[in-house]
Amino acid sequence: MQFNAMAFVDNLKYMGAGMLGIFIVMGVIIAAIYGLSALFNKPTKKKKDTEK
Repeated sequence: MQFNAMAFVDNLKYMGAGMLGIFIVMGVIIAAIYGLSALFNKPTKKKKDTEK
């Protein structure tokens, strides 16, 4: 088995684009989760300690 250094260097841009795509998709998913959480979570009322 041979190691072709130039083929590796030539493929770095494709690997970088794939990693960038993964991070973008993860960011979109995280933003969607935060957005949906903000829309559908209702704030809960806290009871005061003095009330019984």
